[in-house]
Amino acid sequence: MKSLKVGLIGLGFIGVAHIDAIRRIGGVELSAVSDVNFDQAKQRAGQFGVEKCYEDFNDLINDPEIDAIHNCTPNHLHLEVNQKIIRAGKHVFSEKPLGLDADESAQMMATLSEYPEIVAGINFCYRMTPLVQDMKHRIKNGEIGDIYLVHGSYLQDWLLYDTDYNWRVVKEFAGPSRCVADIGSHWIDTAQTVLGSRICEVCADVVTVLPTRKKPVMEVETYAIVEDMEYEDVAVTTEDYAGVLVKFENGVTGLFHCSQVCAGRKCHLNLEVNGSKASYYWNQETSDRMWKGNRDINNELVIRNPHFMAQQVHDYTYMPAGHPEGWNDAMRNTVFAFYQFIKQGKKLHSHKPDFATFEEGHYIARVIEAILLSGKERRWVRLDEIK
Repeated sequence: MKSLKVGLIGLGFIGVAHIDAIRRIGGVELSAVSDVNFDQAKQRAGQFGVEKCYEDFNDLINDPEIDAIHNCTPNHLHLEVNQKIIRAGKHVFSEKPLGLDADESAQMMATLSEYPEIVAGINFCYRMTPLVQDMKHRIKNGEIGDIYLVHGSYLQDWLLYDTDYNWRVVKEFAGPSRCVADIGSHWIDTAQTVLGSRICEVCADVVTVLPTRKKPVMEVETYAIVEDMEYEDVAVTTEDYAGVLVKFENGVTGLFHCSQVCAGRKCHLNLEVNGSKASYYWNQETSDRMWKGNRDINNELVIRNPHFMAQQVHDYTYMPAGHPEGWNDAMRNTVFAFYQFIKQGKKLHSHKPDFATFEEGHYIARVIEAILLSGKERRWVRLDEIK
């Protein structure tokens, strides 16, 4: 089979991570890139040996040689770019969240329904970490018995100071939710994946800790540290923190909290599932390890080892035990699963993939809106209230 030719729009931090993942799998060739910063696009194209570099992303989308496109643009461009990719008849792999809100993701779903041959994936990469996939199959096979509870968090500190500023704090660019949509959505997807069930009801406390931030007068790259910067004060309405009680369709209950203002926490995504026989706990900062809690025997530390993992996980783990696999590998696994699905001729209307789909991205957008509504009205909100 000939290699699939891939285009990529948006060459910031996450775009480069997509490039790395694409280059690590076989049968896929990154052929074209585009970015609003054309100088950066040309620099990246040269750095990674990409043949074509477009100043206008529309030209990339309409390139007849391109089979699939990665959308790594900021949130406010997801609707326009994703819809144009779909209408051009190309497979699409989008960054999350799917749109600014559930209305935008619903529009994408409507467009996608007109093109049933298109494979549309969204980058919820943590579900593709080997031990998360292994936990999913262990739980499905009944290893921890009946599921009682699920709980965890996703904590960061990169927006701790009022001088920390990024387009993600601006509602017009990021959407009405920031912390939940940006990182809480990853916990939601990971939990739903592991449990094999969806959140159906939420009760949330949603807090903007820093309602005023200092915006740099000049543009600063995400995560950059700059000395002697000039600022202007701006009002911020998107949340820094949310604590959420959740109920799942299968009857499981639990809670999670997410924050971008927890000093010392960099990428602290963790998940614990408690069952009638045992518990599993996983933290992505130590992603090659999983704790198993027992009642009547000693607890266990499960170390990632391909020889002892579920058969269905073998495509997503290849290093021998003791050679850590982490976030970059989860990204690789996500992109690998997406393109394997395409190469095998599978369709979303008849096959369920391991990677997250637009349908799942739209459902999570509805969960996020339910969380915001719950925080505003101080009550439980069911998902069937969110259209």
